[in-house]
Order: sequence, then structure tokens, then C-alpha cells
Amino acid sequence: MTETRDQILDAAVMHVPFDGWGDTALRAAATDCGIDFATARALFPRGGVDMALAYHQRGDARMAARLAATDLSALRFRDRVGFAVRARIEAAEDRELVRRGSTLFALPPYAADGARAIWGTADLIWTTLGDSAEDYNWYTKRLTLSGVYSATVLFWLGDTSADAQETWNFLDRRIDGVMQFEEVKRAVERNPLGRALTAGPRAILSCIRAPRRDVAQDLPGSLRPTAPQQG
Repeated sequence: MTETRDQILDAAVMHVPFDGWGDTALRAAATDCGIDFATARALFPRGGVDMALAYHQRGDARMAARLAATDLSALRFRDRVGFAVRARIEAAEDRELVRRGSTLFALPPYAADGARAIWGTADLIWTTLGDSAEDYNWYTKRLTLSGVYSATVLFWLGDTSADAQETWNFLDRRIDGVMQFEEVKRAVERNPLGRALTAGPRAILSCIRAPRRDVAQDLPGSLRPTAPQQG
């Protein structure tokens, strides 16, 4: 069934620029593949939104494959993140497909689906790059990168520069901004007064744990277990 699903998605991308991510494109794709619409609908129960999510996941997979095939050891870590975001955007190939998806996920019924898809991309980037955070930083890294990725995609959709160079310049500026913020955080943590003033928030944040990969239900995270009190 995975092969059939891929065939339908391949056919759908020819229709989405004109019809959007919806049943019209799904029906046309099914016809192109010689598949009855009921079968196509069973593979994509929510129609266009499930096709758009499948297309997004395909882009994630292509990005991950490119990262795995590229030696990033000579790059600074911030440049590895920038390379990954660029690789993810370039994996989309067709701006109109992304534009149509952005329009779909801007609708209230599908906004949560879009947010989860972007979070999944950010999570995949950090995981592929070897992130080992197990505390609240697991969340802040993904939240920050989700913002960087989303803003860069929106910039890219309107970019008319050669080879999208203005987009990559924009991406560099966004990452520089994040790194400056991280430098401020580290400076506060190194300063005795800063540590004293942030002791309360840090104590609360220390209870937050990253979600367990082996338990799908353990999302979005967990609190560190409290030792049982002695009676």
C-alpha cells in the first residue's frame, strides 16, 4: 500500500499547483494512476491535508538522507543547523506546492497539523545532528528552530533573487540572532548575580524532561520523578 500511496502523491503534485491540496487533486491523481477514488480516499482519509502532510514528510526524509550523505564535521554547529534548514527547504523543490500547503495549514481546522509538521522537522534536524538534550533545552531548541524554519520558508516563498541567495542570507541572520541570545543566556549563567536571580526559574525548569522516544504517548514531555517520601 505504501507504493500505491507514493504513486498517488507523485501524481497529485502535478495538480496541486492548480487545484490546491484537496479532493480535486486527489481525485485527479487517482484517475492518473488508474486507482478508484475510494481506495485513494482510504489511503488519505482526510484528503488534501493528509496528502500535504505526506508531501511534507517526504521532504523531511529527503533532508535526512542528504544530511546523512554529507560530511559536516568541518562546519561549526550553527553552520550545520543552517545547512540542515537549507537542505530541508531545497528538498521541497516546488514553491507552489509549499505555498498551497502554507495556505491550507493556515486554516483553523488544520493549524495544529501544520504546527506538528514543523515541530517534527525541527526535531528531525536536531536528532540527526546528534542533539543529546534531555531537559527543558530539548523543547527550547525545537521551538526556536521551528520559528527560524517557518520564517525562512515564508521568506523563500517570496524570494526572487538568483538561487534564492536572499533567503540564505535571511537564514544566516536568523541563526546569528539565536546564537546571540544563547550567548546572553550563557553570560547570565556564568554570572553569580545572574544565577542567583534566576535560581527559582531554573529550579522549575530542571524538573522538565525530554519525551521518551520509546513511549509514543510520553508527549510533549514529563516531569522528573519525585523520590518517595519516607514515612
